Amino acid sequence: MVKVQQTTQHMTCMEVWGGSQLTERGVELGGLDAWVYSKPFGEAEYGGDIYYASSCATGRISRLLLADVAGHGNSVAATAAKLRTLMRRFVNRLDQTEFVRLLNQQFVALSREEAFATAIVTTFFAPTGCLSVCNAGHPRPLVYRAAQRKWDLVGIQGASGQLPFSNIPLGIMDISEYEQFDIQLEPGDCVLSYTDALIESNDADGEMLGETGLLNIARQLDGVQSHNLIESLLSAIAQQYPENLSEDDVTVMVIRATGQAPRNSLGDKLSALGRFSRTLIGAIDPSAERPPFPDANLANIGGAIIPALGRGWRGAGKPPES
Repeated sequence: MVKVQQTTQHMTCMEVWGGSQLTERGVELGGLDAWVYSKPFGEAEYGGDIYYASSCATGRISRLLLADVAGHGNSVAATAAKLRTLMRRFVNRLDQTEFVRLLNQQFVALSREEAFATAIVTTFFAPTGCLSVCNAGHPRPLVYRAAQRKWDLVGIQGASGQLPFSNIPLGIMDISEYEQFDIQLEPGDCVLSYTDALIESNDADGEMLGETGLLNIARQLDGVQSHNLIESLLSAIAQQYPENLSEDDVTVMVIRATGQAPRNSLGDKLSALGRFSRTLIGAIDPSAERPPFPDANLANIGGAIIPALGRGWRGAGKPPES
């Protein structure tokens, strides 16, 4: 049985947390609870899976990144450090379009070192419960609808059986914009993202699970509490076949909408203002890290002052996830 012993931390304003090392952690964000389990292959200190979570200066914008990078060890740790810098730069941005574009450019620049990655990038806006999703060649996440008590795959298929989006892995091609879509999360709804070790595991007959097999296992876990979901899922997979989850890095990320408003103390907000001011002053040096400016739109800037203005940000739309 896979045992996951997690600690929990509250994300403060303008904080970025994550990396590519072993972790078992719960994270509290604005309107979200999240749990991350990541285990590098073998006894490696750093793996090829990179995970990050960030919270904006007001706690209303939460961004989560899960990437499966070609390679292992120190080379991926260096890549993870660069991605942390990018996460910090866009920590206050509501729209994730430019973040994903620069994320891809970063891997294109590293492509001569055979550095490419599949990734899931999600941005959650607490005032509306809207989750923006971009999938760059990664296995599809699962979504749990609390009202229906049912798991499904995120993303719809057309009549041809093909996915509506054809986003390719990061670093393969310098494209200007990755497609993304929105889903609406109600309190209790969950989204589960993972790396390919899960779907490349085998069932009891030795056949690869794939996305459908993983979905079937998740549906058998009805009644499992969110904070125990990762442990229950990994244990169920490990019991299917002897070598499952032992031949690759394993990372799982679960987020659950809470419906609660962000809670940040005055001290947290003042600390965030101080960090922003220091990056603004440091930007005098052209080689320094770029300041984390917010989007110039009413929902983000206006909503930080008058919360009702933030509710104008787009809700669920194009296209539905199931």
